[in-house]
Amino acid sequence: MFDFIRTHQRLMQLVLLILILPSFVLIGVSGYTNYVSGDQELAKVGDSAVTTLEYDQARRQQLEQMQQTLQGGFDPELLENPAVRKALIESLIDRRIVLDAATRYRFNVSDDALRQSIAAIPQLQVDGRFSPERYNEVLASVGLNTRDFEQGQRAELAMNRVLGPVAATASVPAVTLKQLDRALSEQRTVRLRTFSATDYSAEIRVTPDDIQTWYNQNASSLELPEQVSVDYLLLNEEAALAGLPAVSEADLTAYYNQNKARYVQPGRVNVSHIQFNIPSGANPDQVDQVRAKAQAVHDQVAAAPDTFADIAREQSEDAGSSSAGGVLGWISPGSWPAEFEKAVFALAQGSVSPVVQGPSGFHIFKANEIQPEKGETFEEARAKVEHEVRRQLAAERFADMATRLTNLVYDNPSSLAPAADGLGLKIRHADGIARDRLLPAAFVQADNPASASPDSAVLGDDRVRRAVFSASVLNEKQNSGVIEISPDTLVVFRVDALVPAQVPPLEKVTDLVRDRLVAERARTAARQAGEQWLAALKASQPDQAALDLFQTPLDISRINPQGIDQATLEAVFSVAREPLPAFTGTETPAGYVVAQVTRVQAGDESSPVLASLPLQLNSALGNAEEQAVLKALRQQAGVTLLPEAEAVIEGKEQR
Repeated sequence: MFDFIRTHQRLMQLVLLILILPSFVLIGVSGYTNYVSGDQELAKVGDSAVTTLEYDQARRQQLEQMQQTLQGGFDPELLENPAVRKALIESLIDRRIVLDAATRYRFNVSDDALRQSIAAIPQLQVDGRFSPERYNEVLASVGLNTRDFEQGQRAELAMNRVLGPVAATASVPAVTLKQLDRALSEQRTVRLRTFSATDYSAEIRVTPDDIQTWYNQNASSLELPEQVSVDYLLLNEEAALAGLPAVSEADLTAYYNQNKARYVQPGRVNVSHIQFNIPSGANPDQVDQVRAKAQAVHDQVAAAPDTFADIAREQSEDAGSSSAGGVLGWISPGSWPAEFEKAVFALAQGSVSPVVQGPSGFHIFKANEIQPEKGETFEEARAKVEHEVRRQLAAERFADMATRLTNLVYDNPSSLAPAADGLGLKIRHADGIARDRLLPAAFVQADNPASASPDSAVLGDDRVRRAVFSASVLNEKQNSGVIEISPDTLVVFRVDALVPAQVPPLEKVTDLVRDRLVAERARTAARQAGEQWLAALKASQPDQAALDLFQTPLDISRINPQGIDQATLEAVFSVAREPLPAFTGTETPAGYVVAQVTRVQAGDESSPVLASLPLQLNSALGNAEEQAVLKALRQQAGVTLLPEAEAVIEGKEQR
């Protein structure tokens, strides 16, 4: 059973998160709470209630699903706010209402429908077909019997019948879809002129009084989040290399010789040959006859090496190379039988070898081209060899240090000193680590801002920030676990100090405030210039000089905006279709844009972009109608949110 779980971990996660927990939240917990003392009601839903036990179970499920979906990129603190907690309670209320409606109105599910639904679950199939063996294995591995599982699935299907038909039958009228297709595909030809805020920045003057006034009025917008200062140990290749002893000359030489092919390219020869085959089962006389024939040809090509290729085509009995003039290509040492290599590598370029007997016949070789051995001598490659040897030794030492680091950190949870002393590592320090980022160095009132550290990539890793702000590390001042940033980088932290959220003093943010004021005033100047020019265009027929200030015309549509920003796109399509040309303008984050609309025409309503529109709109309409039905059911049920729910939402619940 445990082997099954180990080899099907992904499957088990899906079963737990998709198949079992949703049903348990509504059915298993609701039945169980009748027998659990101390459970509190959070909301009354008709004659039933949503309880703290249901909420806790759903919250754990929510956390597990987020962690599985986002892998290492999920911060649990994202769920720690009133809006998320309230949304979860509301979702439990909605599900309770649906469950009560399914019960009250007797939404039943037949055995056949239940079987079909379970058989369609991919996690219970083998090769695309439902497998009873897999079904039993999966349920047994999570300690669930078929009766409980099927009861939960039956309840889920029954609940789906409350709102499911509402969404399934939602349909946007064809005339509406046609109008939307026409509106989304409509093309407009536009020319733009941008008044960029950066063009006005140099003209902006900001005084110290301006900065002080802005700071007095907007200081709260500059508030820095809660941050921590940490001590940490970093184990990487550099740390593993630091304690290595010197490598002896003998070891370096041995490594060079063992890996010589990495530093030296051996000599090679481009070879052609003429081959004469010895017949199978030939007697000595027949062998001598073949040898004599080979010798005669050898004498001929040795006297005139330039004829080698032509004679190979005529007389060589090697079908694979004769048509190419006997060319075999480049031969390196160690790739041929010893007797062949001895003959070939003894040749000068362009020369012909004596007749050489091989396993199946006689050969005459010619060296077409020779490339001598080339590369680095040991002295030339010494620095490279030493670097490689030290890296290999460091990798071995790193593995040993990683094991010892883990043991020392967990054996001494309240201090990094034993691990630092035991491994010869330096305890490093960093300041200004927030939950969501490393704070800019200018805003950190300490000497070692993490954002300016050589280790900033490690310190800013999501996993590091989650670990630093975990309860055991932040509140109990315990060492974090050993965090693997990469296979060759490990880090462990301990919080040194917690700095509460605060507004930095003016002297820390003077440059930031000045930049903001310049940007704001430059955008205002750009807007004013753009509006004045637009007013002039509308007041009278613009001359050609004014029109030449516009950019090249673009044909745009709502589904193909050609890179135009949303604000400009909305302004262009707000212009009446006639009379044309027409002018409009809008403020954008970069400044102000004036647009000239010169033509409006129908677009291609068969565009693939619009193909999925009906499905999307029907889905949106279905969701809206589901919410309307759900709202009516809530009114019928008389939902009451109890004071205990408010405490949970604010994070003040007593457990």
